[in-house]
Amino acid sequence: MSVLVLVFLLLQLQNPNSAHSLSSDGLSLLALKSAVDQTSSGAASAFSDWNEDDDTPCRWTGVSCMNVSASDPRVVAVAVAGKNLRGYIPSELGTLVFLRRLNLHGNNFYGSIPDQLFNASSLHSIFLYGNNLSGPLPPSLCDLPRLQNLDLSRNSLSGAIAEDFMNCKQLQRLVLAGNRFSGEIPVGIWPNLVNLVQLDLSSNQFNGRIPNDLGDLKSLSGTLNLSYNRFSGEIPRSLGNLPVEVSFDLRNNNLSGEIPQTGAFANQGPTAFLGNPSLCGFPLQKSCRNSPQNSPGSPGVKRESRENSKKGLKPTLIMLISLADAAGVALIGLIIVYIYWKKKDSKSCMDSPIAIPKTSRRRWGRGEGEGDLVALDKGFTFELDELLRASAYVLGKSGLGIVYKVVLGNGVPVAVRRLGEGGGQRYKEFASEVQAIGRVKHPNIVKLRAYYWAPDEKLLISDFISNGNLGSALRGRVGQSTSGLSWHTRLRIAKGTARGLAYLHECSPRKFVHGHLKPSNILLDSDFNSYISDFGLNKLISITSSDSSSSGGLIGSALPYIKPPQAERVNNYRAPEARVPGSRPTQKWDVYSFGVVLLEMLTGKSPEFSPPTTSTSIEVPDLVRWVKKGFEEENPLSDMVDPALLQEVHAKKEVLAVFHVALACTESDPEIRPRMKTVCENLDRIGT
Repeated sequence: MSVLVLVFLLLQLQNPNSAHSLSSDGLSLLALKSAVDQTSSGAASAFSDWNEDDDTPCRWTGVSCMNVSASDPRVVAVAVAGKNLRGYIPSELGTLVFLRRLNLHGNNFYGSIPDQLFNASSLHSIFLYGNNLSGPLPPSLCDLPRLQNLDLSRNSLSGAIAEDFMNCKQLQRLVLAGNRFSGEIPVGIWPNLVNLVQLDLSSNQFNGRIPNDLGDLKSLSGTLNLSYNRFSGEIPRSLGNLPVEVSFDLRNNNLSGEIPQTGAFANQGPTAFLGNPSLCGFPLQKSCRNSPQNSPGSPGVKRESRENSKKGLKPTLIMLISLADAAGVALIGLIIVYIYWKKKDSKSCMDSPIAIPKTSRRRWGRGEGEGDLVALDKGFTFELDELLRASAYVLGKSGLGIVYKVVLGNGVPVAVRRLGEGGGQRYKEFASEVQAIGRVKHPNIVKLRAYYWAPDEKLLISDFISNGNLGSALRGRVGQSTSGLSWHTRLRIAKGTARGLAYLHECSPRKFVHGHLKPSNILLDSDFNSYISDFGLNKLISITSSDSSSSGGLIGSALPYIKPPQAERVNNYRAPEARVPGSRPTQKWDVYSFGVVLLEMLTGKSPEFSPPTTSTSIEVPDLVRWVKKGFEEENPLSDMVDPALLQEVHAKKEVLAVFHVALACTESDPEIRPRMKTVCENLDRIGT
């Protein structure tokens, strides 16, 4: 037992009225308060209600508890982040045996991470990034049996990564960026980390070769970040075995040789390899002909020497060798052609393989009912109290529910959609639909990460896409034109949306129909990559809208409640047959909607656009009719295209080609419209 805890116990004996009833967890937390310089700018607010006269610490700021028994609340989470606190991390925190989440990021904690901290055997998430911690990683780190999230970035930690890391078998996120770690990364660690979805070792001093077995991280997603280190040698070809959606960041190392062209490498841009002067090959604009790998003794030179050695062979032997080479090349060619035609019809499926996630479920008390917080992505974990405490901002509302932006305790923003309060007896049906949506994995589709179900509340938690939606980008917040979007950007958005929609139609578990595609549910990130959202919600809305009579707020009233509008305005993106009452959604509905979106991107005009006319007809021409009429009358392209694109002369042929794709998609007869797979292939040929 530490000296500090003994002092508190002595104080209790001397003054039974001061801290007589404070629990052992409370005493351990007071050790944290005592370890912080109380003159720090945020100390007063961080510990304002940490009172030793309380029975338990469960009402203290930043502390969450769970009842182990009816009269035994224990601390399960401590979040004192972003307060600019100066101090050290006390070893007494290791006595919090029920502690699951420790969040002290964004402060000025110094010194080493105490080895005793890892006596808190329930820990699964440790967020200490953005401090001034130093010293090596404690050797007992991976003794934690449940450790899933470890973020120690932006500190001054040093030393090497030990082979003991192979024991962190539950680890899902490992972020060590911005420290002073050095040495070679051991081989043999990574095949054991079968649950790892995020790895960031950037901005350190690691050297030596990149381990070949990094390619065994089959659960990895996002970016494999090894940038700003001192890695040398060739890039392992095994990295091509990583999932196709993984991006590489290998910038600013000492890597050399030719960039491999297999598997996941095919999806990487040149930025991933910059700052490595000795790298060559695609996608860099540097040929490997004059690179060091073609120096004497390299494989290329050895191969050339073998070919030159044939000059001394007998003509008969040379002929046999040539025939054997030709037969081998022909066989390889036949195999390549066979594989190409075999897989061509499912190309979009191969671009984004479906990974069936394992779900993890936690049950929470909810008054008369109970709620399930279910993680659909094994790499995505958070506590319900984070959702309750977090700040929320309304992003939008419609007949499909209200959407909020919620920033979790670790700083990660998510989008939370509130569906409704009914359907309390239809859990299995609701869960089945959500599980199907959660199995959809594609780079151009928003990922559903988790859901919450209770008899009186249903929520969907998905990735937050940071740059708004296509509708805002096209029309602007105050109606300005699309001049901010170049043709290259618009074409990339169109291609990405087409790929995502084709995937939903052809490769998703239930061959989903979106049913209400429009610019507002095509989301954009900071690089203007597009993400389709809001698919598969029609069935969920029908479940949650039934027997809904309550009008309460979100869980625990943590987020505001705004009643959705009873009816939306006419949806001009819908196909003509979709406007017939009682009609059932089809994939051809989505094709038409996508065509209208293309026309809006091409013309800069919304579907409600009504051009000046002298006609006495009471029928107001919409965007589709106007464009079709313009082509029938052979009007100049400049009369229809967005003026912002007229300056991009080189894009004229590409613009015209996309117009033809859009017109095919908006045929009034659904049987004439192409499949989204065909649309996707036609767009991919434009601008390549």
